[in-house]
Amino acid sequence: MRNSFFSIFCILFSVQISASSILIPMDVEGQKNHLKAYGITYWVLTKQQKVQWLLNYRGGSFLLPDGESIRKECKIRGVSFEIISDRETQNILESISSPSQNQEAVVLEKAPKIAVYSPKGNQPWDDAVTMVLAYAEIPYETVYDEEVLEDKLALFDWLHLHHEDFTGQYGKFYGAYRAAPWYIEGKQNAEALAKKLGYGKVSEEKRAVALKIRNYVIGGGFMFAMCSATDSFDIALAADGADICEPMFDGDPSDPNYQSKLNFNKTFAFTDFTLERSPLRYEFSSIDMTERHVKQVPKESDYFSLMDFSAKWDPVPTMLCQNHTALVKGFMGQTTAFDRMTVKPTVLVLGENKINGEARYIHGIKGKGFFTFYGGHDPEDYQHRVGDPKTELELHPTSPGYRLILNNVLFPAAQKKKQKT
Repeated sequence: MRNSFFSIFCILFSVQISASSILIPMDVEGQKNHLKAYGITYWVLTKQQKVQWLLNYRGGSFLLPDGESIRKECKIRGVSFEIISDRETQNILESISSPSQNQEAVVLEKAPKIAVYSPKGNQPWDDAVTMVLAYAEIPYETVYDEEVLEDKLALFDWLHLHHEDFTGQYGKFYGAYRAAPWYIEGKQNAEALAKKLGYGKVSEEKRAVALKIRNYVIGGGFMFAMCSATDSFDIALAADGADICEPMFDGDPSDPNYQSKLNFNKTFAFTDFTLERSPLRYEFSSIDMTERHVKQVPKESDYFSLMDFSAKWDPVPTMLCQNHTALVKGFMGQTTAFDRMTVKPTVLVLGENKINGEARYIHGIKGKGFFTFYGGHDPEDYQHRVGDPKTELELHPTSPGYRLILNNVLFPAAQKKKQKT
């Protein structure tokens, strides 16, 4: 009897001990490394364990199953965590479920397989997304035009478009850098690749790539783009069937009146924009507000605000806006911000500078898939220039601007039934 009682007591005691969870707080006070916290969450998902994303609760905290290996990994990576009892966990979830709270618990089920569209010679520090993925210890694979045209995107759940020009104008760097060795080499490499893939022009090859990416999204893929990959992607779609490149880019004149040939029904996010004809201007179209931004927004007051959505009714945009602050420091790029007048009414604006009429962070649906466009080049390098040193994320572990990127990385892991947008 005594042995039986002791055995029962041990079983009950062990159940009580294991009946706990790990809370990774994501507010200002509770977390010392927000960026690596996403990496921990991703790592747990790779172990076939589910995670709950507590939207609007302490900055968008994560609720993980308790385990010694997870505790150890948090300590190794420098991520703040709290052990909470089963009762505390239930109290938190009950509070979140209350209709009076603009909060929601979203289940993350599977670590998404990530692809970064980037030229083979680029280093991880050439792009904000590859930098933060490396820092957060989230694995990814690099793909480029050959893989895209061979339909390899179907192997991935999430695709990031590197700082890219899908129009075939070599980033519009001609005016300032046409004599630079790196520009000449890049142009030669792009022309050789286009020829290898069976295209007469780089613009034609890039447009074919853009169409493949469009089909990937329509089929259910998640696409995230920053800087010039945002507007140049939509321009390539709109200009399908028209030559918008001047002779220094593709060897022959552009189509007369090509502006009138643009088809805005084919684009993802933008409409009624005007293309920049001059090859000497570092600008693609009227979508981007970089020049107006420089004139109207001083660096010291350059911020944009995140929109507030209903966590229970609009969990998708709420997920994408999770942060420990509603005010994010601005940063520039070739494409810095989107003119609100060019953003389609069907596209959600997630972050904006309302006074200046700028959309900085937008999201939409295309077919069965989703896309997010984020203006600017590097959230912690205000005006990144060619040849500038890389950003050391060890100095910015709580960056709100980089958190927005990582929100998108985890987005495909959410239960589909929660995606009501």
